[in-house]
This record gives sequence, C-alpha cells and structure tokens, in this order.
Amino acid sequence: MTSAETDAPARIGDAVLRRAQPGDEAGILACIQALADYEHEPDAVKNTPEALAAALFGEVPSVFAHVVERGGEIVAIAIWFLNYSTWNGTNGIYLEDLFVKESERRSGFGRALLQRLAAIAVERGYERFEWSVLDWNTPSIAFYRSIGAIGMDEWTVQRVSGDALTALAAPRG
Repeated sequence: MTSAETDAPARIGDAVLRRAQPGDEAGILACIQALADYEHEPDAVKNTPEALAAALFGEVPSVFAHVVERGGEIVAIAIWFLNYSTWNGTNGIYLEDLFVKESERRSGFGRALLQRLAAIAVERGYERFEWSVLDWNTPSIAFYRSIGAIGMDEWTVQRVSGDALTALAAPRG
C-alpha cells in the first residue's frame, strides 16, 4: 500500500475503515469500555472524551486510532502508538487496543484493522508491529496465531503505577 492507500478510507461490506477523526471520541470510548468489560475490568476505565481528544487530535498527538464505522456507529477500533527499537534503529507500532463489538465479530473488521496497521508499518519502514494479549483470551490468541503473530513468551511485561510510581518518582536521599 502507498501512503495515500494507508490514509484512505476503505470499504468493508457496508462498513468503512478509516482514521479516527474529531467527533469519534464517544464511540471510541464506548469500545474501550466494552473491552474493559470483556476483560473483567468494568470499573478500570478513567478515560474521558476530552482526554481522548487531546491524545488523538491535540497539537502533538501521542496516540493514533483507526475505526470501523457501520451505519454511523463505531463498531471496531485499533488504538496505537509508536515505539522504538534501539537494536534495529527503527520505530515500530504498538497496538494498545483492538476491539470489535461482539455483534460485529467475524465480519473481518479485526483482520482489516490489523492489516491496515501492518501496511502502515511496512510503508514507513518499521520493523515491528506488536501488542499484548491476556493469557486467558484464547479466542484472540488463536486469531493472532492465524495471521502469523508469535508469542514473545520469554518476555514479561513490567509496570509501575499508582503509589509505586509516585514513590519511584520521589527524590531519594
């Protein structure tokens, strides 16, 4: 795909895959909440439409999104940002969230979103496209294996947040 193709909306049946745009925040946030519900964390989402607008469409966007829209409703999302490989010397794409509403699954929307991000990575010369998946999410893992993704089982995600983050940030001594 060329730059024009990776930026252009694409039809998937009666739906459209496109870059997120201002005004999509409520639909994106609804998908984020549905994903949190699916992952058994219904109270974990603290995001707001305003925070999404700033992150996605602010002066210096820090995150990007593609959506699938059907009948005026956002039914699938891919939210991503750039990472960097010091070993390869290139950026990569890290997929933070991929979500397709349950009623829309098996419509090809998840594959189309992943395909679009892969095309962006290839077009820009990025050497990686990666994401995390919960160990218990076997349907998603099976889908990811079917498209050629491999598990990075030797790596363990580390996170510092909340009080531990505050304590780590505090000067010592």
